[in-house]
Amino acid sequence: MLVLLPPSEGKAPSGRGTALKLESLSLPGLTEARQAVLDELVELSVGDEEKAREVLGLSEGLRGEIAKNTELRTAGARPAGEIYTGVLYDALDLASLDPAAKRRAGRSLLVFSGLWGAVRVTDRIPSYRCSMGVKLPALGALGAYWRTPMAAALPEAAGDGLVLDLRSSAYTAAWKPKGAVAERTATVRVLHSQLVNGVEKRSVVSHFNKATKGKIVRSLLMAGAAPKTPARLVEALRDLGYAVEVAAPGRAGRAWALDVVVTEIH
Repeated sequence: MLVLLPPSEGKAPSGRGTALKLESLSLPGLTEARQAVLDELVELSVGDEEKAREVLGLSEGLRGEIAKNTELRTAGARPAGEIYTGVLYDALDLASLDPAAKRRAGRSLLVFSGLWGAVRVTDRIPSYRCSMGVKLPALGALGAYWRTPMAAALPEAAGDGLVLDLRSSAYTAAWKPKGAVAERTATVRVLHSQLVNGVEKRSVVSHFNKATKGKIVRSLLMAGAAPKTPARLVEALRDLGYAVEVAAPGRAGRAWALDVVVTEIH
């Protein structure tokens, strides 16, 4: 099973140890593309700060984030699972997984990134600021830039197993499963259900969406679940106590769409 995750906007500080080694990252087919984005991002960030802030889409209060990018080649690297923070990653809580679940996380979790394309949670990276929605002056929109290298690297990473796609829309632009891979792919939408004047109302709420996705991944890792198909994934999630509604694809080459319905998050 390959689980596709979005990154987080906020990130933990870089480490104090060895600096980034691009050649050591997973999905080596992305190395050349990563180098190009890294080079332009560093050049942008060490230049005109106001231009960098505008290109990166940062508010005045986040101006300090640019400094992270100026040190990308020298800052200490940490496992990506420690760099990414936020609601989803808090709910996933990789650090508290038992050893077997941590090994499963290292094999199955893939985090998409405007800078790296995609990395495994065990890959060592520095803290940075560069979303998939950024349009760099030379390389252009990163969502479009990553499509070609991803089209070659991701099907190989997916193999013949299930793909659980939990990415946000900005990151789906970089790679969309096609053909047989799409048929083994399940996307998840989290719906918050509540009673309003005795009538059930459902809505997509960011907090519930992110937290539930983190909890889903954690539950699967802790249970050692290894569903091979979207149908088996539905069974596994229901066995773990999730309320799941399914929309099977109407034709070949399409992904399954799962709705996970929640009333509250603890």
